[in-house]
Formats: sequence, C-alpha cells, structure tokens
Amino acid sequence: MKKTIKLALVAALALGATSAFATNGAALIGTGAKSRGMGGTGIGVSHGAESALANPALITSVESTEISFGGTIFMPNVKNTNALTNVAVAEGSADSDANMNVIPEVSLASKVTDNFYWGIGMWGTGGMGVDYRGQAAQMEMVTNLQLMQFGVPLVYTTNNFSVGITPILQYGSLDINYVPPAAFNARPAYSKTKGAGVGQDLKFGYNIGLAYKISDFTVGAVYKSQIDMEYKGVMSKTIDLFSSTQAYDNDKLSTPAEIGVGVSYKLKEHTIALDYKQIQWSKAKGYEDFEWKDQIVYAIGYEYSTDKWAARLGYNYSKSPIEEQTVAFDGGGNETNFNSANLSHGVVNTFNLLGFPGVVETHMTVGGTYAFSDKTSLDLAYTYAPEVSETMTNFTGENITVKHSQTSLSFQLNYAF
Repeated sequence: MKKTIKLALVAALALGATSAFATNGAALIGTGAKSRGMGGTGIGVSHGAESALANPALITSVESTEISFGGTIFMPNVKNTNALTNVAVAEGSADSDANMNVIPEVSLASKVTDNFYWGIGMWGTGGMGVDYRGQAAQMEMVTNLQLMQFGVPLVYTTNNFSVGITPILQYGSLDINYVPPAAFNARPAYSKTKGAGVGQDLKFGYNIGLAYKISDFTVGAVYKSQIDMEYKGVMSKTIDLFSSTQAYDNDKLSTPAEIGVGVSYKLKEHTIALDYKQIQWSKAKGYEDFEWKDQIVYAIGYEYSTDKWAARLGYNYSKSPIEEQTVAFDGGGNETNFNSANLSHGVVNTFNLLGFPGVVETHMTVGGTYAFSDKTSLDLAYTYAPEVSETMTNFTGENITVKHSQTSLSFQLNYAF
C-alpha cells in the first residue's frame, strides 16, 4: 500500500497542476518525440524504448539498453462563446487560461537475450482542461483531467516475429468546478459553487502488441485495454444539478480501449509508416453518458535518417468524437428527451463544448534527431492542429460555440549503453 501511495505522489508531482489537451479526443496522438514527429505513428514502426505503449513488440530494435526521457510542452488555444440569456446571464466570449501544459515521459528498454527484451517507463498519456474563472457566461468553468501510466514491457521474439505485453498502472486525477446561474437556485442540487475537490484513482490495464518483419516491411498490431477510473464525488457532485432527476450517480471516467494495425517500409535512408486504429469512446464509462463517438485515427509518417541525424514529417486525422445531440423542447421551454444518464442533450452539448472540448481533428507534424555521439542523441518534434469551430445548442436552447487549436513542442534525450 505504501508503495502504491508513493507512485501516486510521484505521478502527481510529475504532472504538477497542469492538464493536457490531448489531440485524438482525450488521448495524445503519440508519446515521445519520434512518434509525434511522424504523425503519431508507432504501431508498425519502431521508436526504440519509446515503443512500450504504442506497440511493446517493437522495443526489439534496441541493440543493448536504451533510456529516453523528456516530454511535451502543450499549448492549446481555446475560446468559448456561450449564450445563457434564458437564465439571466448575458452572452459572452472568453479564452481559456489553461493554455500551457507539460507532459513528461521516461522510457527504458533492454535486450536480455536474443529472444527476450524488457523495459520500464512512465508516460503522460492524455487529459484535458479549461480555465474560465471570472467568466459568468462560461459559468466560471474549470476542469482538469490528468492521466499518467507506469508500465513494464515484456517481449519475446523469434524468427522475425515478436509478441509483447505491457502491464500498466494508471494514475488519474479529475477536478470539475463551476458557478451555476442564479436561476437554478430553487433546485435541490443547487449551491453557489459546484465542485467536490480533486478525485484521484489508480487502476491496472495492459497493452498487447504483435510485430512481424518481412524483408524491408514491418507489420504490427496492438490492443490497449479499457481502464475504468473512478473519481469519487467529482462528477456526481457537479453534474447532478443538470440531471432531470436532480441526481447523477456516476463517478467513473474510463480510459477507452484501442485496437490498431500499422505497417512501415524502409528503403535505405527512407522510412514511411502508416497506422490505423479505433478509439472506443462509446463504450468507455463517463464518455458514453456524454455520447462521445468512437474515433477512427489515420496517421502517416516519413523519416529520412543518416548515422548523424534524421528528419521526420507526419500527418494525423481523426473526426471529432463530439457531435451535436438533438434537443426537443416542450411548451414550457423544458427539454423533453433525455439520454440514459437523465441528462438533457443540451446539457451534454454544454459540458462537452465548455468543459471537455476535444474537437480538434487534423494534425501536421515535423521533427528530427541529432546524434552527439554513438551513445547520445536528441529528438525534437513540433505539432500543429489548425483551429476547429463547433456550434451546438446549450441547455437553455441557445448557442454555444468553441474554437480550438493546438501547438506543441516535444523533446527527448536518448542514451544507449
């Protein structure tokens, strides 16, 4: 138990008070500067010690032992415009102050025998958050989801075929706070400030990967298990005000399962990689109540490498998992059709676009490596997601609009010994 508590504290200190706007919904397009420089590809192309999460079967490219550590500086730009005139709050626009975040990563992989490899690592894998303190039209909404995974990849390889598994311990932290409009003060669940403090959890999961090399081609496949996180009192004590029954009893927000395949082709200095994967938001607890759709992610990456340096380009696309939900009103202006969580569709739209706006779709990436010696190298990557604008109907039957773009800079120092 003491060791578990220490792990949670280490994760919390590493993440600090930041939250990461992830790119494919609430999941980073890739962990590590090599992967992010190539559009998030990693299922069918090896990135050395970095590959423990993308496809553990591919850490077999490590010649002896490799350690890689660094992180990503994430800079989302989110603007929200919300009309709440039906509850006596004027329409207003505001920029989220959660506009710079740091996401850490440490990976180690080692060759034990010709047939067995293992490693260990700690990775910030995703999250989301906004900060609209002092903005009445945005209900002073502050959200902060942080996710970090600890894993130990174990790989067996023979005759160009590899199978790997990474048991995972995931640490999660979630906080939701807002100030509801005064027009709601007659409701039993009303309070001037809604929020129950930060909820934290530790849960286990796993990634399973396969890889097979045929001449200059490498084919890979991966399955990542769903991890059911529970943040006691966080969602149930903040979303209850907007439930048709004045109660909401779900505190689970799962990290969704993923399944994917990838392929890469290497010709001398040139490597091209393609990934295809599905992120199963619709089956993940919490996200299913807010009607997130499954995402199909397409990623392509290119690398030109020499003994001393490498250059990378990438492209990543996935349609937003957030779609507008249909709203119906009765004669008194009250919404009449509810989902299984007893939340009106206008409430779903509001919380998605105001508190959890994971709507970006297209990502363009560039990166490179410079080797200082045979043992030491530095990776860099830059990712840009152009602005996406979404307008939906909020819980008062008026418009809510979010505009969201992203830039990020990733860096990784590698040492082989």
